Amino acid sequence: MKKSTRRLVNTIFVEIALIIFSIIMFAPIFLALTMSIQSSEFVFAYPPKIFPRGFNIENYIHAFKIVPFGRMMWNSFVVASLITLGKLFTGILAGYAYANFKFKGDSLTFGLIFSTLYIPAEILLIIPLFQVVSKLGWVNTYQAMIVPFIASATNVFLFQQHFKTIPRDFEDAARIDGASAMQYLTKIVLPLSRPVIGGAAIINFTYAWNMYLWPMIVAMRDDMKTVQVAINMIINAESSNNWGIIMAATIIALAPTLLLFFLLQDLFVKSLVGSGLKG
Repeated sequence: MKKSTRRLVNTIFVEIALIIFSIIMFAPIFLALTMSIQSSEFVFAYPPKIFPRGFNIENYIHAFKIVPFGRMMWNSFVVASLITLGKLFTGILAGYAYANFKFKGDSLTFGLIFSTLYIPAEILLIIPLFQVVSKLGWVNTYQAMIVPFIASATNVFLFQQHFKTIPRDFEDAARIDGASAMQYLTKIVLPLSRPVIGGAAIINFTYAWNMYLWPMIVAMRDDMKTVQVAINMIINAESSNNWGIIMAATIIALAPTLLLFFLLQDLFVKSLVGSGLKG
């Protein structure tokens, strides 16, 4: 077999494999969307029907009636956005410091930060953390859901490794031109790091948006609960047997993260490709 023919066969095989994998990954979303726009008779029909017949938005209307879904969506948006900004801010500054400066104890402190990745925080820290926010009077507030998560060892490690790949010649040239460390960071490093920042933003926002345990514990009033808690409330409500309403709520909760990914997908793909090329 010629080399060009072998390359063509490999390409076709990879494309077919990717198409099959994409169908498998998209199938649950398609099923949820189909169930969300159909009546309960369609959902429980036998034999099961895959493709929808008609379009019904009553499930979405009922989802907003069962719980204050709009308010909970807003709570999740505020919490996820501020957590994302906080993680990017602290991660960039800490990563830049560890990548570009030498100071006493830098290796030790970086090792301690990195070691926190192995701590199951949601199991070990949730009780003392709740005691802290309770004494501060932060229960049922945005502060309780945001402040404990504005720093992340993952982001520090990610940005530190990325900033190390930027040639030192850029920093030397900036210093010769009289740029300070912060000017070099804001005018040279950050523009070169847009793909990594975009990828980190997607990951951090998705993580914060999908948080369930901590918001459920620290937000006891309905007007402060987040969208993931709202879905559980709908499941436990009188409509628990109506999977059309449950899937409608799921699609609503899923929409913001999908929208963010589609808006930043180019940066996300570039960050993955860049990290792969640089090892």
